[in-house]
Amino acid sequence: MDIESENQLLKRLQDVHQSREAFNVLVNEFSESLYWQIRKMVLSHDDANDVLQNTLIKAWNNIAQFRGESRLSTWLFRIAINESYTFLNKERQRNLSSMTDLEDVMVQSLQSDPYFSGDEAALKLQRAILSLPDKQRLVFNMKYYNDMKYEEISEILGTSVGALKASYHHAVKKVEAYLELDE
Repeated sequence: MDIESENQLLKRLQDVHQSREAFNVLVNEFSESLYWQIRKMVLSHDDANDVLQNTLIKAWNNIAQFRGESRLSTWLFRIAINESYTFLNKERQRNLSSMTDLEDVMVQSLQSDPYFSGDEAALKLQRAILSLPDKQRLVFNMKYYNDMKYEEISEILGTSVGALKASYHHAVKKVEAYLELDE
């Protein structure tokens, strides 16, 4: 969706008479891309659906406060990322004593997920990505899987392009090292 279309949708969302219909358009337009961004962070299909639902509820509840300082899509991705972090932090606090434990639980969850169709190589890659700190994992996923430009990622995350390039470079090196050790 281009900027002009997003701006028109935003006007409709903020109009009390058109908001429900416009929100349906928003859900249809952005759910899939939001789902995959969330899924790359939380891995499980069911968890990703839950986080997506929380994201959309938060967007609905806060659309009136959206000031238009960024694109609507950028705002939605920020909400999705924050909701993903919230989910991961709750999982850590509820079940786990260390990050390594969380990685193990998430890999087990991914392996048992009926929607995961990857082979052993895909599972190794996911293990490598899970070994990254949350922010590096997020940047890696946005750049590697979504092929987003650093400028887009910068707008979504509020981080400088230079810092993102460094973070991605470090993430790639860590993933490569992990895969070499795992052979």
